[in-house]
Parts: sequence; C-alpha cells; structure tokens
Amino acid sequence: MAYKLSVLDQSPVAEGELPSDALKQTVHFAKQAEEWGYYRFWVAEHHHHDQLAGSSPEVLAAYLLARTNRIKIGTGGVMLQHYSPFKVAENFHVLSSLEPGRVDLGIGKGPGGLPLAAKALHYSEQPIEERKGFEEKLRFLTELLENQVDAESAFHLLSATPLPEQKPDRFLLGASMESALFAAKYEWNFVFAAFLNPNEGLLQEAAHLYRSLYPKGRFLAAVTVIAASTEEQAKQLAGEQKIFKVHLDSGTTVTVGTREQAEAYGKSAKEGYHVTEHKPEVICGTSEQVKAALDHLHERFGIDEFICHTPVRQAADRFLSFKLISPEYHASEKEGEEHAI
Repeated sequence: MAYKLSVLDQSPVAEGELPSDALKQTVHFAKQAEEWGYYRFWVAEHHHHDQLAGSSPEVLAAYLLARTNRIKIGTGGVMLQHYSPFKVAENFHVLSSLEPGRVDLGIGKGPGGLPLAAKALHYSEQPIEERKGFEEKLRFLTELLENQVDAESAFHLLSATPLPEQKPDRFLLGASMESALFAAKYEWNFVFAAFLNPNEGLLQEAAHLYRSLYPKGRFLAAVTVIAASTEEQAKQLAGEQKIFKVHLDSGTTVTVGTREQAEAYGKSAKEGYHVTEHKPEVICGTSEQVKAALDHLHERFGIDEFICHTPVRQAADRFLSFKLISPEYHASEKEGEEHAI
C-alpha cells in the first residue's frame, strides 16, 4: 500500500449508552487499531455535545498513550482559538517527553461547539474583539514548539518546558485554501478535512497550493469511510448519516451534526439564518470497494495518508468498519490469495 491509513475517532455515544461507555470504546478501538496496523489514532474536540464524549482530546490522548505501545496518538484536533499557545506547547512537550516519537499535535481553526460553549471557554477573558486571531496564535505556537520565540517579542526569553528530545509531529486541520496557506507558511503538515468539505476541486487546489509552498510537508486527507460485510449493509449505514448547515445572513456557514444543534446555533447568532440538510460524502462498501476508492484518491491527488473517520454510533458496526479497511486485514487477504494461487 503506497499510502498510510490512520483513524479519527470522535467517541460517539450510542443510544442507551453512557458517555463513559463511548470513551471506553475509544480506548478499545485505539488498542485494536495498533494491532491492525493503523499508523496513527486521533481523537477529536467537541464541546457541550450529548452525542460525542470527546471534549478534551489532549487528556484522552495522554490516556491512550499509556494504554498502547507503538501507534502514534494525537489530536484531531485541539481548537487553538480557545487556548493559550504556551499551554498547548507545554502539554504536548510533556507528552513527547514521556512518549518520544509517538505524539501528534493536530490543531484546528473551528470552535468545536456552539457559541455558548465557546463563550464559556473564554470565561473571564478579554472581549472577543481584543483576542488574538488564529494566525497570530499559530505563529506563537510554532515559535514555542521550535523554541525560537521572536527576539522582538515580549516573550523572547520564554521556553515551553520540558523541551523534549523529539518534538511532537504537528498537523493543521482545515478545509479551505486559507488553512492550506497557513500550514505551508508556518511549516505544519496539512490535513484537508474532506469529511467536512467533500469538494474535490477544492481538495485539488489546496493540495497544489500547499505542495507548491511547502514541498517537504505531508498532505493528508480526512475522509468519512464506512465498510461492512456487504455493499448493501454499508450503504444502509451510510444512508443514516446526515449533516446540517447553518447559513447566516452575514455570509457565515457552519456545519453541525443535528438539526437541534443547527437551530440552537442560528438562534444564538442573533441574526437571520436558515438551515439546510445534507447527506455527507461517504466512501462506503465492502473492504475491496473502499480500498479501491482510496487507491483512486491517492493516485489522483497524491495523498500521503488517509485519516479515516467512521461516524457510525453503534460500536459493533464501527469496530467492523475499522477492521475491514485496516492494513492488517488487507495484508491477510492478499496473503490468502497468494496461497490460493
């Protein structure tokens, strides 16, 4: 296989289960992902969400590092707008000092929740119009991770200790040309969030821009993947998936997972809005069909690695999907074919 396969898990809470059950499933999946040959396992950040239990990815990542042995563990991602870059750098330097070579720092531009949660995350801080913008925070975080704070900065003598022997791998997640530009400018690996914005034209443009500006960087794509024993079963699971877009009169569009969240976001914005329902772009089918689709995307766009996101809530279905598309499964299938010959 010319590309790597990795996992993004959001710790979905199935009907009738507790959030603690969802987190335990995530731990179980991480351990299985390691056995099945996945390259990395990431966890996400969602706030004030009764259907997703992963609100603190850096805490969950620390636990997963302690429960696994080889697989890279990271965040997909820390929502940088809410946090001090200094504290983010400290957190991941601690993790990298404990598990050198296994820690991924993935960051995102989004809020990870509705406006009320974002307001709570900035409790007692300065008014929003006075806060630092994403690019300024990204620049400062990059300097801290490199231990090269700008000499003109008030923080030029600052180090985010402990300084690890091996720095965490760093990834910027985004679904826009601006994100690709930021990733290249500050020399971060870039993950195009195709599961949020399944626009192949934009994917191609973002890949071209990123590679032209930062040829050494790695270009990854996060995709929604659902595999099952039969094509019909996979299509049924895929057909259950929905996303909702909130279109504000000001021109902003936000994607959420339920109509209730969409209405709550629209009402909190204090301006006109309307909500549209969409079917997400899902790569679905049998193991062989999913692999063929990923092979096609790799060949067409030169994607170095796929971060596979499977939003199915029932743990058994998600578990089987991860297993069927895993490198270990495909290796055993190929070996079986060779023995048959």
